[in-house]
Amino acid sequence: MTARLNVNIDHVATIREARKTIEPSIITAAVICEQSGANGITVHLRQDRRHIQDRDIELLRDVVTTYLNVEMAATDEMIAIAERTRPDAVSLVPENPNEVTTEGGLDVVKNFDTVSNAAGKLKDAGIFVSIFIDPDTEQIEAAKRSGAQQIEICTAEYAELTLSARAMHGEGERKANNEVERIRKAAVHANSLGLLVAAGHGLTYRNVGALAAIPEITEFNIGHNIISRSVFVGLNQAVREMIDAISK
Repeated sequence: MTARLNVNIDHVATIREARKTIEPSIITAAVICEQSGANGITVHLRQDRRHIQDRDIELLRDVVTTYLNVEMAATDEMIAIAERTRPDAVSLVPENPNEVTTEGGLDVVKNFDTVSNAAGKLKDAGIFVSIFIDPDTEQIEAAKRSGAQQIEICTAEYAELTLSARAMHGEGERKANNEVERIRKAAVHANSLGLLVAAGHGLTYRNVGALAAIPEITEFNIGHNIISRSVFVGLNQAVREMIDAISK
């Protein structure tokens, strides 16, 4: 079975916020992604509101007909927003105010009480709970104990290893293959615990295939590469190309 694709449209909002204006519309972007075959829409409501805004979540909840996944930190403020807007899923992620983008998985072991409390509130509100973590056995087992229904494996290290075609030779190729195997083992272990498995962060048309071949991974959250491609070919085609890359 082909894994689902949720398109992260944060960077449509990044362009909008560069001028603090009303365009490009993330609502239009979400509709185009759905019409192009995406299985869902993902956005990250950051505490600094650098791209997605609170009002965006409200509007997306009214418009998205497939699956709305909102990434957020496990804070009281964010959980309250989720309880009010009721997205289909919340993905709990770490946040560093000085980071350009999310730098790695959430340390569930270190922050277990906070994560567990957030997961409990979200589930009580009828919201599906996913946790973004590194492909690490200890983190996977802590995520399960915390009440998560899904983990999303952080693929940042794999993405970095496959950033350029030149890196995919010799030692670089060996390291990338080792990281694929580490992700595969993590997915198998999580699945054995009854967790659904998603993956994302830095994935591209060139490197997603190796992970799409792992049957335990049933969902991908991909944004930057799709939005970057859409500058040249349009959002409709960019989404369709990623669906093809995953299915092949």
